[in-house]
Amino acid sequence: MGRAAVRIGTRGSALARWQSGWVADRLRAAHPGLSVELVEIRTRGDRDRNSPLSQISGGTGLFTKEIQRALLDREVEVAVHSLKDLPTLSPDGLTLGAIPEREDPADALVAPRHRTLEGLPPGATVGTGSLRRRAMLRHARPDLEVVDIRGNVETRLAKATSGELDAVVLAASGLHRLGLLDRATQRLGPPGFLPAVGQGALGIECRRDDPGTIALLAPLDHPPTRRAVLAERACLAALEGGCMVPLAAWGRDLDEGDGEGDRGGLLALEVAVFDPDGRERLDGSRTGPRSDPRSLGLRVADDLRAAGADRLLGLARPGGGP
Repeated sequence: MGRAAVRIGTRGSALARWQSGWVADRLRAAHPGLSVELVEIRTRGDRDRNSPLSQISGGTGLFTKEIQRALLDREVEVAVHSLKDLPTLSPDGLTLGAIPEREDPADALVAPRHRTLEGLPPGATVGTGSLRRRAMLRHARPDLEVVDIRGNVETRLAKATSGELDAVVLAASGLHRLGLLDRATQRLGPPGFLPAVGQGALGIECRRDDPGTIALLAPLDHPPTRRAVLAERACLAALEGGCMVPLAAWGRDLDEGDGEGDRGGLLALEVAVFDPDGRERLDGSRTGPRSDPRSLGLRVADDLRAAGADRLLGLARPGGGP
């Protein structure tokens, strides 16, 4: 391959290091003799652990910009991101060299006493740092008190297990990767509870002008996952949503095994847009050829915009109140 060593830029959290370690192991397995080093990089989102994510100025790319800068500055050859954190507009010169197979995209409720969303009593406190989760929770249960929480997975779990909060909502994929999925008391998944764009998937970036690294990453790519998340990200980009708006999306291949007849060759995309308090919800869904996921995302975005999505998403942006 012409390269004996690769440096991977990663955040320092336990989950981020697990994800980057997983990528490192797959690279070593695909290319015996390759030396892989993890390089820890602190992002702005890591440095400010107290402010709600939506209130940190310049919120787009809070967990990715510094890692992308290290990649452009040739301090690392590869960057591993949780794809849901990666802005849809990448810096010039970077590309998604691989998108591995997606983990379960669902959310997970951790409610040690009450177990399920339906079982939570009126006024129960539920913690999340996500505007999407807040809106979806409030849409399903307007009587809940949804509070903002920050911190790593273990810190957020502790708020529920200690009784400080009645429940927290986290990504099922993160719990699974850290061996903590047994803490979840209910899976909140599609079609009723749609995930964040790209949730459960990893985005592995490299430089466009680095064909050696692009070739190294190729065996890690999973085409069905790439199609699904490209459709989701195209819709988000078209709506100018950014990563921190109350928008949820679920893309997937439709096969005969889905119980929907012979739908081979088709990609499905379902998207939901909310106002920040979850009072209003708009849904859009379409199917299209797998060969053109971007066009599918754009068509769903057009449908949602015609239904009023711009107004709802505008409410979630700074200064976008009524």
